[in-house]
Amino acid sequence: MKKSVILLMIVLMTLSFSLSANGQQASDESGPVSIEFWTHEDPNRDAIETRYVEEFMASHPDVTVNRVTHSSKKIFELVLTAFAANAGPDIFNMQIEQAYSYIVNERVAPVDYMAAGYTDAADMQEKYMDGSLDSVMVDGEVYGIPLELNNWAIYLNKRIFADAGLDAEKDYPKTWEEVADISEKLVLRDGEIITRRGFDFRYPYYLISMTPMVEQLGGKLVSEDGKTAIIGDDAWIKFLTYMREWGPNGRNLGSPTYKNARKLFNMDNNDMGMAMSGLYQGARIRNDNKEFFDSGDWMIIPYPTFENAVNDVACNFYGQYYMVNAQNSDREIKTAWELTGYMMSHDEEYLKAVNIVPPTKKLMSSETFLNMPYSEVFVNDLARAHVVYTSENGAKMEELVKEAVESVMLGGIDPVQAHATLKAKAQELLNEL
Repeated sequence: MKKSVILLMIVLMTLSFSLSANGQQASDESGPVSIEFWTHEDPNRDAIETRYVEEFMASHPDVTVNRVTHSSKKIFELVLTAFAANAGPDIFNMQIEQAYSYIVNERVAPVDYMAAGYTDAADMQEKYMDGSLDSVMVDGEVYGIPLELNNWAIYLNKRIFADAGLDAEKDYPKTWEEVADISEKLVLRDGEIITRRGFDFRYPYYLISMTPMVEQLGGKLVSEDGKTAIIGDDAWIKFLTYMREWGPNGRNLGSPTYKNARKLFNMDNNDMGMAMSGLYQGARIRNDNKEFFDSGDWMIIPYPTFENAVNDVACNFYGQYYMVNAQNSDREIKTAWELTGYMMSHDEEYLKAVNIVPPTKKLMSSETFLNMPYSEVFVNDLARAHVVYTSENGAKMEELVKEAVESVMLGGIDPVQAHATLKAKAQELLNEL
């Protein structure tokens, strides 16, 4: 993360605000209302949400909604910068590890339950899967409506396995050691440049996809009481050693410098054997490459474990939550929650059209969900997973893990040294809370 962004975060975390100071005027309670709605790009979701917005405006002629999309990488910085200037969007969504600080720093409003279609907090909790609202609850109030709850498994291209003389149904990797060994059989190179990867990681998302690997070995990111960082020295060193061997200075199987593996996988261009993603990836394969989607030449396998794992832990799950800016007038806040509740009342269409899972009990017990290809893989992995680390310092913590991993993969730093640096910096970060 750039230093300027970190400074903006510090401003955000410490800045107090008032409606009179920030120059925003309360809307006339009987006049028109304008809602600025920011969300991350997803072509499949754009179509249905654009329709929901149009339907909402048709039934609320005094409301104008401006829906704006940004890349998932950029929306964090853009929302952060906007809130630091007291000009945040009225509705926005981000992954909870990025958005949690807005809750603890009172930048977002609690759900207006009646406006969003619920009786009260208890009624809302009853409608969602156990634990799916925990990360947006403070003192009994809910501060976000979940757009989706995601965990990641591994998408596998059977054609590439067959090209390497492997039977994907029998030979797919169950352990991280097998992931590396099989990737060695699948990889193609032009000199040192990889032209076909067997597998590669979701590098921007270290807390979601990589800290479970450490937990499998007996380590943790933060202690249960939240006071001690980087638990289990041996586990972290083993993990960092594995990542060093994965990278260009080791077995040269992948790197954060290459294009996102998930994006390549859909095209079936003989350049990506396996990639990590969520259930939503199926809809993106169908949208990008229907021939491949219909071919039966892809499958989904569970999140692997290490051979000597002491804990059976799958990929962390995370939520994308719609939140509402607390700086607005009561009427604007109510209208924003009405729109959000209207959109999320279409949970089954989100699943059918986009393959994302709003974690309602009704949806996750529905035939629509249970009949989706490989949905059982995600359900089974979810049972051995937990929510990603959520704290007001979550984004900074992820940056430190990123720094450690990339230092051993790309910078030639010894894993023992990288671990020591990570541990010291992470502990300093916790001590600041």
